[in-house]
Amino acid sequence: MDGFVSVGGGSAIDTAKVADLITSHPAPVMEYVNPPIGGGRKPPGPLAPHLAIPTTGGTGAEATTVAVLDLPDLKVKSGISHRYMRPSQGIVDPELLRTLPAEVVSSTGLDVVCHAAESYLSRPYDTRPRPATPDDRPPYQGSNPVADVWSAKALEYGGLYLRRAVEDADDLEARGLMGLAAAMAGVGFGSAGVHIPHACAYPIAGLKHAYQPPGYPDDHPFVPHGHSVIVTAPAAFRFTYEAAPERHRHVAELLAGGPLSDPGPDSLPDTLRALMRDVGAPTGIAELGYSEDDVPALVEGALKQQRLLAVAPRDPDERDLTHILNASMRNW
Repeated sequence: MDGFVSVGGGSAIDTAKVADLITSHPAPVMEYVNPPIGGGRKPPGPLAPHLAIPTTGGTGAEATTVAVLDLPDLKVKSGISHRYMRPSQGIVDPELLRTLPAEVVSSTGLDVVCHAAESYLSRPYDTRPRPATPDDRPPYQGSNPVADVWSAKALEYGGLYLRRAVEDADDLEARGLMGLAAAMAGVGFGSAGVHIPHACAYPIAGLKHAYQPPGYPDDHPFVPHGHSVIVTAPAAFRFTYEAAPERHRHVAELLAGGPLSDPGPDSLPDTLRALMRDVGAPTGIAELGYSEDDVPALVEGALKQQRLLAVAPRDPDERDLTHILNASMRNW
């Protein structure tokens, strides 16, 4: 076996990452899955070469150190994270995004926005506990000057080009730059990390399968990843605002394309809601098949994502996550 080639969206690329891992270093998959869900085993050495060719402008999986898995028996998603998981090379071709339905472009593009925003707003790397050795350094380290450069540019492109990419399949400039933004955001959050919206997204995608997303294959109901992250982002960033007001304002300005007239704690949530409306995103988790009765189970699932919550700029507890999820039932 010489190596792996993956062609597709984030699920296809992540499947290849896991296949590469267990082929290069045989062990049960759950031994490698992040704790507390899995054993958190580290790959003992590099993997076989992996060429990733994305056909969506969203996950940035061609540039990241993580593979996300759906665990149906546990009704949650989790991941495997290590620097050896990053593909050896990626090819981003705008032509491969031309045939995507508008709804898929919308969902994957909103994932780009969340990746970049969460990365830029994550806990600063130099405020986290120092690992005993370089090998103990977590894949998600918190916001840092290098990640900020990639994340900020991805946010700028998301604000400039996502609406255009959704509106016109032949706008290769817009679709191509959203593909580039996905890779940029992947580099950013692959270093800094994502936090509350993604921690909530995994149980939102895994607990119920009642939503039939427009524009996707209709052979089974599911929640696309971009939808599962964006529905809680406005409430999550309202919660984290007090930890870094200037950085939240800057994210809103990057997405809005210029200075805000009256910046404040609702600027970023309002900017996100406007973008979500314009690209036809779900209005909240109620539209995805959830009710307030489901919130305790969603909170339980989110609390299991400790590798993500560790880089949140504010530490959310059970009560905070309950408030965020209840506020996300209907965003407008």
